[in-house]
Amino acid sequence: MDHKILKTLDYYKIINKLAAHASTPLGKAIIDKLTPSSELESVKLSLQGTDEAYKADRLKGTPPFRGIADLSASLKRARIGGTLSAAELLEIAVTIKAGRRVKKHMLQLHEADPIPLLAGLAEPLSEHKETEDAIFSCIDENAEVIDQASPELASVRRELRSGESRIREKLDQMIRSSSVQKMLQDAIITIRNDRYVIPVKSEYRSHFGGIVHDQSSSGATMFIEPEVIVSMNNKLRELRSAEEREIEKVLQKLTALTADISEDLAYDAEGLGLLDFAFAKARLAHEMKASLPRMNDRGFLKLKRGRHPLLAAESVVPIDVELGNQFSAIIVTGPNTGGKTVSLKTIGLLSLMAMSGLFIPAEDGSQMCVFDAIYADIGDEQSIEQNLSTFSSHLTNIIRILKSMTPKSLVLLDELGAGTDPAEGSALAIAILEHIHKLGSRIVATTHYSELKAYAYNRKGVINASMEFDIATLSPTYRLLVGVPGRSNAFAIAERLGLPQQIIDHARGEVSEEDMRVENMIASLEEDRLSAESERSSAEALRRQLEEQRAKHEAEIARFEEQRDKLLRKAQDEAREAVRKAKAEAEQIIADLRKLAMEEGASVKEHKLIEARRRLDEASPELHKPKAPAGRKGKPVRITPGDEVRVYSLNQKGSVIELSGSEALVQLGIMRMKVALDDIELLSSGEAKVKQQQPKQAASLKRTRDEDAAMELDLRGASLDEALIEVDRFLDEAFLAGFGRVHLIHGKGTGVLRTGIQEFLRRHKHVKAYRLGQYGEGGTGVTVAELN
Repeated sequence: MDHKILKTLDYYKIINKLAAHASTPLGKAIIDKLTPSSELESVKLSLQGTDEAYKADRLKGTPPFRGIADLSASLKRARIGGTLSAAELLEIAVTIKAGRRVKKHMLQLHEADPIPLLAGLAEPLSEHKETEDAIFSCIDENAEVIDQASPELASVRRELRSGESRIREKLDQMIRSSSVQKMLQDAIITIRNDRYVIPVKSEYRSHFGGIVHDQSSSGATMFIEPEVIVSMNNKLRELRSAEEREIEKVLQKLTALTADISEDLAYDAEGLGLLDFAFAKARLAHEMKASLPRMNDRGFLKLKRGRHPLLAAESVVPIDVELGNQFSAIIVTGPNTGGKTVSLKTIGLLSLMAMSGLFIPAEDGSQMCVFDAIYADIGDEQSIEQNLSTFSSHLTNIIRILKSMTPKSLVLLDELGAGTDPAEGSALAIAILEHIHKLGSRIVATTHYSELKAYAYNRKGVINASMEFDIATLSPTYRLLVGVPGRSNAFAIAERLGLPQQIIDHARGEVSEEDMRVENMIASLEEDRLSAESERSSAEALRRQLEEQRAKHEAEIARFEEQRDKLLRKAQDEAREAVRKAKAEAEQIIADLRKLAMEEGASVKEHKLIEARRRLDEASPELHKPKAPAGRKGKPVRITPGDEVRVYSLNQKGSVIELSGSEALVQLGIMRMKVALDDIELLSSGEAKVKQQQPKQAASLKRTRDEDAAMELDLRGASLDEALIEVDRFLDEAFLAGFGRVHLIHGKGTGVLRTGIQEFLRRHKHVKAYRLGQYGEGGTGVTVAELN
């Protein structure tokens, strides 16, 4: 790919952003050499690595790359017999250790969630724990060879420390002497040329035997090694030479170990670099909110809400583009600063990114093509040095493109034909486009010429596009509209800005009738497009609303079925328990009868048989009458106030107080409840006696079976003890009736009744949750309980 084109499309800026995410010099080296690939399988493999790293980074974070170094130079020197420094050997040990950690991390990730490509890079990484331990046992974290590296080195260093101590003691005695102190510039011990010296005033230099090693810049101070320690310093120097020889032996030994595994380490460096490269691509994808594109080599490109990656995400306007299916060329028209060039660069840069194995900032489902090359002529490249005008510069670039392009190329041309006479420029632009189109290359071109709109309209495989412009605000929206040619907004803008109407009318008269028909056609298309977009937005909103309602309805059905199944299971368990108890009791009774028969022969007394029969009757499980099925057949029974009835759903007896349409208000003990007429059975009729008075301190219970009304229990005026008894009974019956929510009305008052009821609800077996009433439900005067 041409370096100039990569620079024009801002590819190197993306590479710099990618390199900033690399954790190792190995990964950075791979990124520095990265270029777009024209091989489909190679691109797919690279994108697979990015995808696996993206998933792994999201689940477990980045592998521990810290400490990995580029060992290529050190390994080369080790292989040819050179001796590595302590710092180089330390880098090798740290890299071996880090590589082992990375391998463990990647294989654990692969076990939890398969990442076959990255696991294939991590699996062959060597470990070489012995070499790593050997280096760490001889070199500390500051890259210094430690005493324990060899017995000889430890011995030499002990002598060194002892010799240095003796010299310091001798010099300390000298500088503490009052007679000597007056000759010293400072009462300190220092080092010059690896030998211990003291700073003596220049006028007293003759009072000290020994060697002068240095003097201050002013000449006032002489750094003298006194004669009494010369031999001691000589011995120290010999010991330092012995130390260096022992260190050299240790380093040579460790270098030999490294040379033996140099090929493995070089292979490891390659694998670690590729892993770091993959995770750098993943982190860049996270930063750009990018997604994995589908790749092809058929020349098909489909961008869904593609964004230029170097523009701020909150300000960039996404574009939708499809190229290479029904049409292979797009002609984009529109005003300056409308975003044509940005759209052109977005298409080119995202293609380059995908061909480099990078995710692209676009929605899922976008498709990108592997082109053999991407050519671009973008921007004003006027060259004073080469004496080229803007037109000449563009044309020179286009000629170079025409010579190099193939049917598998993507060509991006900005302001085609600009910089010369409009008539000649438009004709030349049409000819260039026709040539590229016939060759089969994919092309996106921008232009101001109206003639190209007609060319795109009449030519098969070529389509118009434009950058949307808001006449109301006189500003571009930066939206790319494929299929709609750009309008000339000059007259509308001039009118909005206050140009006299007669001038505008005169200008319109100068425009040819054919051009006006084209503009009117474009205006009509624009109006239809806006109307269609509005209708589509309304349809989308309605669809989302219907989906939400459907989801809510399905959730309610699931909740109802779950509650029904739970009640059925509970009833079955209770029935089984009742039958078990009945069988056990029956067996006991039978055993007692047999015992009686054996003890008393055939003369079992009558009263004993009656007692046994009573026990058998008591052992039978009580069978609850089920609720009457809907639509009972037979002649309906007339119910009147005062009749004694049975409520099927609750299996309770009560008396009818009043009738209201298809419902009856029934007194059930201390409760009053509205029930449907087909839910009650007439037991006996009587005179209607509806009692309107209630005891002064008694709480009244009001329940309804309306579809939209919840169960309610009014406890106002009751004491706490009375209220708790009523609440307990009420919750049992509500649970049996299958209600999911009930309202307990206790009023606001002092809060004693509310607190006591809520404490009772917290422990009740049928209550799943409770809360105070909301606005419209009674507020703090009502507690709403959710039942299991």
